Amino acid sequence: MDKIKSIIVEIEKIKNSWDYQEAEKIVEKALINYSDDYRLYEEIADINLFNWNLEKAAKAIDFALELNPLSATWNYLKWFLLLSKDKVKEALSYLEKSNKLMWNNSEVLRNLWWAYTLNWQTEKWISILKRALNLSPWDDLIKEDLAMALIWAWEIERWNNILKQLKTKK
Repeated sequence: MDKIKSIIVEIEKIKNSWDYQEAEKIVEKALINYSDDYRLYEEIADINLFNWNLEKAAKAIDFALELNPLSATWNYLKWFLLLSKDKVKEALSYLEKSNKLMWNNSEVLRNLWWAYTLNWQTEKWISILKRALNLSPWDDLIKEDLAMALIWAWEIERWNNILKQLKTKK
């Protein structure tokens, strides 16, 4: 594993424990030695998005883009940033690009469903969520989203089956 990847794994563990302040310190320290690695700027953007500091997140995202325009993570974060500014149509193109670059990521697919929902592209909802659920069958958020999509499509029997799965877990 390369050095940056091991630093990012450490940062992700810390973020998963909700210590975003500590994660930010580690990223800033790593940037002293690895200022040309776009992945660290993606981490800064993610941390600032979590803290709802959109201006700092945008700067980090744009800098990461200059370093690597083909980063799936960068495109995913850009989608989120534009969505937070109600630029729904513009945001969708970045999420679609992220999906093309990282096409077997259940989280990207789940959010792609949401982006299509916001853009009223209903014909794509169910197939995208089924694909996401096949990749992450334990993910209750995907199941809940699929249940919502099935309601919209009037597929009540399939909707009931998913609700039963969710109910038996509680």
